Amino acid sequence: MAKINEVLKKHNLPVKKIEKIKKVTIIDTGTVKYVYKDGKIDEKILEYLKSRNFDYMPQLIENGEYQITKYIECLDIPNEQKIIDLIKLTALLHSKTTHYKEIDLDYYEGIYSDIDNNLNYSYTYYTDLITIIESKIYPSPSEQFLARNISKIYDVITENKKRLENWHTLIKNKTRQRNTIIHGNLHLDHFIRNENSYLISWNKAKIASPIFDLYKLYINHALDFDFKPILKVYESIYPLTEDEKKLLYILISMVEPIKRQENEYETCKYISHVIDRIYKTEKLISPEAPKEGKKQ
Repeated sequence: MAKINEVLKKHNLPVKKIEKIKKVTIIDTGTVKYVYKDGKIDEKILEYLKSRNFDYMPQLIENGEYQITKYIECLDIPNEQKIIDLIKLTALLHSKTTHYKEIDLDYYEGIYSDIDNNLNYSYTYYTDLITIIESKIYPSPSEQFLARNISKIYDVITENKKRLENWHTLIKNKTRQRNTIIHGNLHLDHFIRNENSYLISWNKAKIASPIFDLYKLYINHALDFDFKPILKVYESIYPLTEDEKKLLYILISMVEPIKRQENEYETCKYISHVIDRIYKTEKLISPEAPKEGKKQ
């Protein structure tokens, strides 16, 4: 609170009400509302966005040790419409900030090696885990649940190995990469729809391949929406190249190591979430995949 008081004093802001919402503080002066948040947005990113006439973000009052922006009231719209508006704005961001970077062959070899190592680790991790489970006389419900679905996890790892080799063949002689400014943390909570669309929380913004914004959005909302029409809307504005799409599919298909949660119920719930996402992803990227997931 002492820090907020210093901010209020520095900017001579009268206070009628202060409200803490997650990681931000809303300062209500009675006539205007402001948003206070710790952290800084990269100045080079801001300059680049300005140079490309991308102004779909709240007005920035202060950007240093902390941020102060003008508060924007969000309209109450259905999430299904909200995510379509979000993906349209994301495609616009990528379109406006596209540029190409010369790279050496080691760049893609590094990506290939990292993903391949990750897949090998996942296979070993689950092999060791299932060996422990099968050695138990009385495995827990979560362990039984995982054991019944382990073949699906192995299938995904094997299929991703094939996708990775196909992608590697496609890009092994590539010496140029398409980059954009990416928001870095796409989530419905970071999108506001009013008279215009706005993206907020730019702390993780950087220059990178556009697929990493799509990857983050999928990780955050894979089980909330059907992503086929979402990606179709995105590509109607900003089409992905063949190698970008292949890499995106590899990334969203990666199976995370399943860890025990705080209790047995939460662990079963977590495993169910992982398995559901496997089937949802398979349906998204494989036309011949089953329509519904079949957890055992």
